[in-house]
Amino acid sequence: MNILFIGDLVGSSGRRILKAKLPALKERYQIDLCIANAENAAAGLGLTQDLAHEINNAGVDILTLGNHSWSKRDLLHTADHIPFLIRPMNVPKAWPGLSYAVVHHKKGKVLVVNLLGRVFMDQADDPFAAADKVLTTIKQEQNIRMTVVDFHAEASSEKNAMGYYLDGRVSLVAGTHTHVQTADEKILEKGTAYITDVGMTGPLNSIIGMEVASSLRRFVERLPSPYACAKGPAGLSAVAVRIDEATGKAEQIERISVQEHE
Repeated sequence: MNILFIGDLVGSSGRRILKAKLPALKERYQIDLCIANAENAAAGLGLTQDLAHEINNAGVDILTLGNHSWSKRDLLHTADHIPFLIRPMNVPKAWPGLSYAVVHHKKGKVLVVNLLGRVFMDQADDPFAAADKVLTTIKQEQNIRMTVVDFHAEASSEKNAMGYYLDGRVSLVAGTHTHVQTADEKILEKGTAYITDVGMTGPLNSIIGMEVASSLRRFVERLPSPYACAKGPAGLSAVAVRIDEATGKAEQIERISVQEHE
């Protein structure tokens, strides 16, 4: 089973490069399942129902979210009606939408889980306990061998901890949220593929996707400035992971970084 996990989609440029590059990436890596974090796909903050379907139609099978899940109010009323969208599971029960997805593929079932970190983030329930719960219920009850976890978290140490905590129990732990791709992709000792952050799919000449001038105003001058998604050329960040469908263990992980002009 070959899985492509695409890092945080940011704004129209992220969607643009996704549509341009995804077909070739799928062919090159013989992708069976494509997952992308889409919590910032709508103008750099949040997601809408229409954009969720646009991304799905572009070839992404499952969309994950994060701490900006409800930045666009549209999704509060529509998330329950989008079967390929999942939101973090370690959150209050009042959150709408699916807390996990089970993909039925001819090569086997894949459980996809989205978790929020707690370090330097808005308060969330224990992500480690939430992972334990879904692995001892859904995974075991449905006899699922392959599991992908999107751990949307700020601190690299917390992401490292989740990787080792789930080593041997899931196929991939993909870190998201910081928008900066890390160079630590690896297969852990018990067979779990891991990367601290998959990176961002969005504007290259930006500060984690936002306009440079407005971001510098906040950092340097310490004055208020509206968040605005940057324009210009885009880059796509992802990982391609090969999984043994019989065991659920990862056999290979490759970090991907491509730009529009390539």
